[in-house]
Amino acid sequence: MEAGKLDRRITLQRYGITYNQDNEPLEAWEDIATVWASVAYVSDGEKIRAAQVGASVTVRFQIRYSSLVADLSAKDRVRFDGHIFDLSGVKPLGRLQGFELTAASQVNG
Repeated sequence: MEAGKLDRRITLQRYGITYNQDNEPLEAWEDIATVWASVAYVSDGEKIRAAQVGASVTVRFQIRYSSLVADLSAKDRVRFDGHIFDLSGVKPLGRLQGFELTAASQVNG
């Protein structure tokens, strides 16, 4: 993985439960880490269904391995360029070198 290709900042997020000062549970997406990544747009599509238009885009992110991202899964998501991308795949790249993340963003019009 070439460092020069990791030229975009992405934020990895995980859904979790925290507690406020009154010990009431708060469910929210929390940042795991902000990392450098390469970004490749794989596909985009548009569907017209029941008078609604929906657009989606699939992206592949490549990131370096670190202990902060070692347990990434398809339950997590990526925030990039003002959009939220739901992970559909997390593939290791080599032995502790990095990950390839396949993600999709849905935009309803």
